Formats: sequence, C-alpha cells, structure tokens
Amino acid sequence: MKDQHLISVIMPCYNSAKTLESSIASVLLQTYEHLELIVVDDGSTDSSPELLSRLKDKDMRIVAIFGENRGAGPARNVGIRAARGRYVAFLDSDDTWAGDCLEKLCDGLIAHPEAALTYCGWQNLGLDPKMCMPHIPPDYEEGDKVEVFLRACPWPIHAALVKREVLVEFGGFDEQWTSCMDFDLWLRLGAFRTVVRVPEVLAFYNHHSADWRISLNRTRVSLNHWRIQLRFLSEHPEVAARLGRAKVRDSTHGELMRRGFEAYWKRDLATARVLFREVMRQGYGEIKDWVYMVPSLLPELWHSRLIAFIEKG
Repeated sequence: MKDQHLISVIMPCYNSAKTLESSIASVLLQTYEHLELIVVDDGSTDSSPELLSRLKDKDMRIVAIFGENRGAGPARNVGIRAARGRYVAFLDSDDTWAGDCLEKLCDGLIAHPEAALTYCGWQNLGLDPKMCMPHIPPDYEEGDKVEVFLRACPWPIHAALVKREVLVEFGGFDEQWTSCMDFDLWLRLGAFRTVVRVPEVLAFYNHHSADWRISLNRTRVSLNHWRIQLRFLSEHPEVAARLGRAKVRDSTHGELMRRGFEAYWKRDLATARVLFREVMRQGYGEIKDWVYMVPSLLPELWHSRLIAFIEKG
C-alpha cells in the first residue's frame, strides 16, 4: 500500500441543514480514507449545529468548530489554522465530489512534487441543462498562465488540492473580500507556482433554487473581481508591463463592462447601472458601448422607461 499523506478537508457551514449531511458523506465515502474533515459552523441559526454534533459522534475523522458568523473566507481560515494534513481541500456544505476525487488529486501532487496544487474538472448540477455540461479546464502551464488567471477564476473552490505549507505561505484567504476570495487566492498562489491538471470531472457544484449564496450578488461579485485584479497588478507591476496597457485594460475594465452587459441583457438594471458607471469613470469602451452605458447616468426610472420606449420600436 502506498504511503498516504493526511488530507484536511475544510467545510464552512452556514444554515446548511438541508445539504450538510450529503456533503459530509461525499467526503467520508472517498476512496482516499486518510483524511480529516474540519467543519466550521459559521454561526448557523438553523439546525446545522445539532446535526453536525450528531454526525461528529459517528465518525472520528470529523472535527467540528463552532463560531460566530463572519463569512466563508474567515471560516476557511479557521479551518486552515486547525488543519493537520499535508494537503488541504475545500468543499462547501452543499457541494459534492466524485468518490475518487481526493485520491486522484493526491496522486497528481505525489507525481509532481514541485507543484503547489492539483486541479480538476467540474460540473454544475441543478441548472438549465445547457449550463450543466461537464467542464475540463485547460492545462494552464502550457500558455500564459498569469494572463488567463487574471481574467477569471480558473476553477471552483472545491476543484483543487493544495499543499498546506503553500496556503500558509500565501496567508490563506484575504478576509477583506466578501466574495471572490477564492479568485484572489488562486490568482496570488497559482500565477507563480506550478499547478497540475487532473483532466477528469471530479467536483460537482450543486445549485439550489432557494438557497443562500454569496455569488448571487452580481454587483458585489463583479466589483470585487475587478478590485482584486487591480490590486494584483499594482502589487506586480512587472506583470502589467509584460501584458501591456491594452491587455490590462481589456482584462480588467473590459471584463467589468462585459459583466455589465450580461446584467443589462438580463434586465438586471440595478447591477448594470453600477458597473457601467464604473467603466465610464475609467474611460473604457467604444462609442457603440457608450450608447448603452450613458443612460445609466439617468435616474433609474427614466432609464427603464427609455429602454421600454426603444423596445416598442
């Protein structure tokens, strides 16, 4: 039997009584058994704490930590500080893994001792079938990894296995971000360290129509994503210089504008108006873009009436 390194799985939990048991089972039923599951209850007000206490008593691998509500990033940092494993994985309390996910990700790290982490493919569940196609990301080491990472989060929080020493070195999750904290971590960590792909779909992102998710706030997510990009570039001017002004502006302000248009065409004017105004403050976009963005300077009621008037022909 090959030597097994302890894996610490960190699971933040907030009012997840309906899904917590299935997510925990997804961990405990892994083919890789040498693990600990650290569940950090983030001040739940439902029956999650009682359920977690019962489940903990059934399996010695479960470590339960109870605290006040501070958010997913701080909860994950609590888990990192408590982790004893050589490797760390993150799984939210409503998502799941394939049964051999940790085993295959761990094999990748053992085969590539120079790597900081391994990552895999993923699949959405519970959405429109067109949005639930399995996705296997590219081998990021084959291209301009920094440019790709700068544009968008390369994988979901639960589609990677990371060396704990690297997490500690990079300071874990930056607690100033109320969303996109995983994008910030993967950008800071993965841009300059070797990452290894496991080209299989092993992580599943379960969507629930009535659940609470940080990522539903499009305005906050989009602005945080943009601010993280700008901060990274300010801390790494050599990256900005290498990419050049045009690529930098397209990756940052351009991405913010594209998110604004995505919200606009879905008629989420509250989000689109905020993003459009920020894009215009940066002086970004062409005349054809500004035709749609300038009306966001009007009062929202007037903006809505203008759109309705145009749509009537």
